[in-house]
Amino acid sequence: MLAIARSRGLKLLIGQDVGLARRVGADGVHLPERLAHRAAPLKRTHPGWIITAAAHSHRAARLIGADAVVISVALPSRSPSAGPALGPVRLAARVRATGRVAYALGGINNKTARRLLGAGLIGLAAVEGFGA
Repeated sequence: MLAIARSRGLKLLIGQDVGLARRVGADGVHLPERLAHRAAPLKRTHPGWIITAAAHSHRAARLIGADAVVISVALPSRSPSAGPALGPVRLAARVRATGRVAYALGGINNKTARRLLGAGLIGLAAVEGFGA
């Protein structure tokens, strides 16, 4: 994965596993919300890394010391683990409240992504949403 990312000019973040991120030479880690409190200490020990964290709740989005947050659920999703969707207006309010770079996750695909254009996001995240 690292070779593919490098060849395409992409950054590789490893989900939660700091040891694996170190071993493979990743560009950073993504933390689930329950581990978001580790973001600031990780930045101190790995200042060159990109640290992102999930921010599913309004409170968590304000407290996370990561470089960026991933906010969900942005739009209605078929995922069994997805809760109620924020929608574009509430998502935009959450993005402003975080005070940091934000990505949206949940219910995003080639057709729905346009609905989030004015939300103040830097990017989108998807599990299966960006097909050909």
